Amino acid sequence: MTNETTQQSTNTVLDTARLGTTDLTITGVGFGSWAVSGSGWSYSWGATDDAESIAAIRHAVDSGVNWIDTAPVYGLGHSEELVGKAVSAYSEADRPYIFTKTGLVWDPENPQAAPIRTMRPAGVRRELEASLRRLGVEQVDLYQVHWPDTGKALSFAPGDAGDGSVSPDHTPLAEYWQLMADLRAEGKVRAIALSNHSAQQLAVAESIAHVDAVQPPFSAINRSAAADIAWAKEHDTGVIVYSPMQSGLLTGAFSAERVANLPADDWRRESPDFTSGLAANLQVAEALRPIAARHGVSVAEVAIAWTLAWPGVTGAIVGARTAAQVDGWLHAGALRLTEQDQAEVTAAIQASGAGFGPASV
Repeated sequence: MTNETTQQSTNTVLDTARLGTTDLTITGVGFGSWAVSGSGWSYSWGATDDAESIAAIRHAVDSGVNWIDTAPVYGLGHSEELVGKAVSAYSEADRPYIFTKTGLVWDPENPQAAPIRTMRPAGVRRELEASLRRLGVEQVDLYQVHWPDTGKALSFAPGDAGDGSVSPDHTPLAEYWQLMADLRAEGKVRAIALSNHSAQQLAVAESIAHVDAVQPPFSAINRSAAADIAWAKEHDTGVIVYSPMQSGLLTGAFSAERVANLPADDWRRESPDFTSGLAANLQVAEALRPIAARHGVSVAEVAIAWTLAWPGVTGAIVGARTAAQVDGWLHAGALRLTEQDQAEVTAAIQASGAGFGPASV
């Protein structure tokens, strides 16, 4: 992170940094809009209140957050519509950057079915036009390939991003990355990125056109993208990580009882992180409490700051359903963890055996 700052109406000052070699300078934390996408689709977080969601987005922006991450598949278009309504209140000069994605297509006749990972060129162009319409903008600031194209249904199984399992009619990476570069050259999008792609896949893409940014999952529990982040750092590619709080597990608000009481349509009920791995994950969350107390911040802010301290990371996507939840993580971008703090997190990861990936750089 650099020492640049952004300040908005609530007098909150947030650190900012340049995203790779792009002309985008972003705050360390950005608003993630998956959780506000509502129910009625696979991978839903449960029912939400649209007015409350829009208020949460605007509160984040008014507090200094200068980018929003969304995707057409979130709520099957609903998340992008909410973001569009939220940002319509701002002038072009004051509007936050909008990052969205492509490559997950759903069946409108069967919204509960898992979306298909596909990057067919004609489909991507249709997706982009639909996103621009829902968002109410003429250009996407960062357009991201959501997952590698396998031609198969999305799943969050280990190795899903690069296990090589594809259908015969999938679109090769070289073809769809050239398309993304073409969209950038045409001015439809300002910068292009790859989400959930391995370091090997990033290298293939880089040989065709520069990868402006990557978006991997990364947290004190899930550290599997460490090699991908290292690749990005070496190639002047920006990194925005998602799930820094591991879908809520590292907020300090979860317990086995709360997990048991999650709504039936909350995807987390079936996730290994919330079932077989729950005890170890909660052990890591507990280790963040004394660190948070020393700094006078929330457990969630410590979890996010830990990801931002990782070399190469530019920003972290953080979700919220209410304005109050935004206040619970807002200052993470300005929090500096000490060597002692870092050592305690490393020790907790190693003692618990939680997740996978290196416990420290």
